[in-house]
Amino acid sequence: MDSFPVLHTRRLNLIEIKQSHLNDLFNLFSDKEVISYYNLLPYKDIEDAQPLLDWFISRYRQGLAVRWGIALKGSEHIIGTVGFNNYTENHRANIGYDLQKEYWNKGYITEVLQMVICFGFNELNVNRIEAEVMQGNLASEKVLEKLRFKKEGVLREWMYWNGAHYDMTMYSLLKSEYNSSQNPKEP
Repeated sequence: MDSFPVLHTRRLNLIEIKQSHLNDLFNLFSDKEVISYYNLLPYKDIEDAQPLLDWFISRYRQGLAVRWGIALKGSEHIIGTVGFNNYTENHRANIGYDLQKEYWNKGYITEVLQMVICFGFNELNVNRIEAEVMQGNLASEKVLEKLRFKKEGVLREWMYWNGAHYDMTMYSLLKSEYNSSQNPKEP
């Protein structure tokens, strides 16, 4: 990709995450509820967000991943992130997302995932989009199932974090299952 792909939905813009978003990332990942199913500890200082910001930028520049900042229309501040932690053309991509809790239960994640899934299949040309969900994250499971992801099974003690092993549930959506006629250009 020559330039970062900015995407738009009815209520949101998916924008490039830049250095100016460091404080937004700190606010997002310092909230214990937001990261309760994440493999990181809450950020305590704004500097804690810098490695994640650098990772998003470098992975995109290397052509290995694309992660958007989620911004309300008319704002440059991001309220969450969404995208592919990795992808391989003609093969698969791993999707992830997060959102400040004050914006939960408004349909924002479903809205942006529809656009990102469309981008993955049509622009990145992946065949499979997958998501690993930590056991107990029912809200994330509900969103994925609403978007027709299939539950494949449990990856037993798949994640090791903070001195403990965690089971993860694998979800996937195949390109052959994806119905482009139900994918509006602007959800």
